[in-house]
Amino acid sequence: MTYVIHGATGAQGAPVVATLAAAGKPVTALTRNSRAVVHGAQRVVAADYSSAADLTNAYRGAEGVFVHLPVAPEEDRQTYAHNILTAVREARPDRVVFSTSGFPIDPAIGGAAATLAAGLADNGVSHAVVAPELYLENLLMPHVIGSIRERGVLPYPIRADFPVSWASHLDIADAVVALLDRTDVTGVVSVGQYPAITGPDLAEAFGARLGRDVVFNQITAEEFRTSMTPLIGESAAADIAGAYQAMSAMPGRSITPETSAQKLLGVTPRTTSQWLADIGL
Repeated sequence: MTYVIHGATGAQGAPVVATLAAAGKPVTALTRNSRAVVHGAQRVVAADYSSAADLTNAYRGAEGVFVHLPVAPEEDRQTYAHNILTAVREARPDRVVFSTSGFPIDPAIGGAAATLAAGLADNGVSHAVVAPELYLENLLMPHVIGSIRERGVLPYPIRADFPVSWASHLDIADAVVALLDRTDVTGVVSVGQYPAITGPDLAEAFGARLGRDVVFNQITAEEFRTSMTPLIGESAAADIAGAYQAMSAMPGRSITPETSAQKLLGVTPRTTSQWLADIGL
């Protein structure tokens, strides 16, 4: 038996591999390159989201599977979601934990994450859905962290009074590993800081860590799209910018305490200051 981890060399998967390895759990790392070196993994398997057959072979006999959808055009993400569901249905792993990566899973809104969450609920395999709001690692994008360091300005496309339950990839890993073991916890588990914090709160934490004044600056979704396009491509950047534009009409993005990792798992996400210390910024 093994734990199969998608994107094992990526931002979300790598911390899950490391946390499982530290707990002495056997890990099969899924990557696009079978020759990749994944510290802590017993096996490295090349498996493509676009191949249901690849995924089925990878999931067969697994004690647990951690899956998340990559940043890609929505049409591709829908294909990936359906292939994952086909593989889960055929291979029947003991447990599946899915991270929404902050994408909505409300069927009324739709999208690939909603497709995958609904499909997992329908297929009868033990599962849980990890639901973060926004990632602290977004603040490490070059155009954000560069501005913080060079100008003392934290630019982000949310209002200054917009509260968010920020979470780090390290927090997701803690929740995922707990959920792979805690089969008694099913459904949606919210992961993030509570109470939620604002942009100026983030800036204050960066300032304290860097020993300088840092101020928050709201930028437009279009400015954010322009900055992200060289990193992730036009289509994916446009999708993400659209999500931030939609946020402008929302009161905030706070987790619900009743479904939180704090309550359901006893896992408390890092504060911004703790996260900055953990990543050595």
